[in-house]
Amino acid sequence: MDMSVAAAAAVHALVERRETLATAESLTGGLVAATIVEIPGVSAVYRGGLVVYATELKGRLAGVPEGLLAERGPVDGDVAAQLAEGARKRCGADWGVATTGVAGPEPQDGKPVGLVYVAAAGPAGTEVRELQLTGNREAIRTESVTAVLQLLTDSLRALPVEV
Repeated sequence: MDMSVAAAAAVHALVERRETLATAESLTGGLVAATIVEIPGVSAVYRGGLVVYATELKGRLAGVPEGLLAERGPVDGDVAAQLAEGARKRCGADWGVATTGVAGPEPQDGKPVGLVYVAAAGPAGTEVRELQLTGNREAIRTESVTAVLQLLTDSLRALPVEV
């Protein structure tokens, strides 16, 4: 599945549910948001997002606890969960999604290139997926976008639609 197909599935599921989305991105640098807004009708569901590339902004803007960042660094599953929850809360959305990881070309803080965490936070809680991706920087970033949108769609489909 490519990014635009994943984005369309997520946006259509949100529209059907009449629910909203916010994003918090690190390694994808706004690519999740840019991919989502390509989909017609997205203005009904997309609230906005944060690009928090610098570690301190993950705390300051997205609300990730500074102790967690200091202890584990930015590339961590719990950090991804906090980013998604922070996007959701700070943007006033039903759902928040997040990406954090190492796109390369060099490892970061002892974490290998291709280690990525994606998260989706919603009304029933937060789910995180760890990814071990291969390829160049562009491929890792693109696959991260697809993965976080697939996670969101899976999370949406797992909850019953309220009528």
